[in-house]
Amino acid sequence: MAKINSNYNKLKTNYLFSDIARKISEYKLAFPEKEIIRMGIGDVTLPLVQPVVDALVKASTEMGNKATFRGYGDEQGYAFLQEVIKEYYEENCKVRLSTNEIFISDGAKSDIANFTELFSNDNTIIIPDPVYPVYLDSNLMFGRKILFINGNEENGFLPLPDKNTKGDIVYLCSPNNPTGAVYNYAELQTWVEFALNNNMIIFFDSAYEAFVSDKGLPRSIYEIEGANKCAVEFCSLSKTAGFTGTRCGYTIVPEDIIIDDNYSLNKMWLRRQTTKFNGTSYIVQRGAEAVFSKEGIAACKENIKYYMNNAKIIAKTLEESNVWFTGGINSPYIWLKCGMDSWEFFDLLLKKAQIVGTPGSGFGKCGEGFFRLTSFNTRENTVEAMRRFKEFLREL
Repeated sequence: MAKINSNYNKLKTNYLFSDIARKISEYKLAFPEKEIIRMGIGDVTLPLVQPVVDALVKASTEMGNKATFRGYGDEQGYAFLQEVIKEYYEENCKVRLSTNEIFISDGAKSDIANFTELFSNDNTIIIPDPVYPVYLDSNLMFGRKILFINGNEENGFLPLPDKNTKGDIVYLCSPNNPTGAVYNYAELQTWVEFALNNNMIIFFDSAYEAFVSDKGLPRSIYEIEGANKCAVEFCSLSKTAGFTGTRCGYTIVPEDIIIDDNYSLNKMWLRRQTTKFNGTSYIVQRGAEAVFSKEGIAACKENIKYYMNNAKIIAKTLEESNVWFTGGINSPYIWLKCGMDSWEFFDLLLKKAQIVGTPGSGFGKCGEGFFRLTSFNTRENTVEAMRRFKEFLREL
């Protein structure tokens, strides 16, 4: 008789954003005349930039021509995309990578969840709270021991290790989802030194690096000396280039990371991918290549600028309303203090102002009393949402 993986019973019944979608559907059914402004899920609203579209069309045409048709590609990605990513790191982060360390995927979420397969279930996982749900859920599925380190108002939602921090793998995200907080060089150096001194591995989620405009903040953990010996970096084009529906990301696995004095993490991940992954499509990878062209980078920066101007509108509203928040400067997320049960705040905001955000408690116990808004909407909707939000706070 087949037996299920009972660890799935430890998961919440529904994924956070599924619960939000259900509540929205119920509200729309009851009040079809109300116009809802969505600032909850981090999905983009601007279309793909023209250089990417042109590359996708060209690649699609190639696939319809016998002379240029392509079948299976390398599981770790085409060399043309690995090369431009390598150049991007050198130019933007002053980091040198080998193309063998760059693995192309269908997005950071998949790789973050799948990478844990390389490690024994005996490992203790350290996760900052509040947290992107995938970090927690993917390890619960394996039945692993999980320890939380608390992010809070006092530490700016940027927890650092101390003598009580004991584990084998730690997840870090900067700019952070959901809080929008960003680690500086000294703080990341603390984490890297701690990992090296305690034989730990860092899983570094860098999905929002392109939103960092402050030159005094790192965009890659490999800007920190020694990180190439202890850190795996997960990157995404979802927000950088609007690939939420196109799907492409990349993961950096340094060749210098050796586990148990013998095992190359790079070679293990390559072996895993060649067994379980057939690669990202040629067409999508050509589109991704165009992201890193001179024209592509310039166009994507304009889109990011658009979203960050939305973030400034949200931040200004909160400042004028004397609401404490993080994010919104080097991140598209704004994490505000709502001062009540976060799901109660969600319901009130939807009912009174027809604005959708994300309850902080959905990201962990330390998220209770906080609320996430995103800047991924139109300028008109953002302005209208903040007008409603001000009115909502006055009546609250």
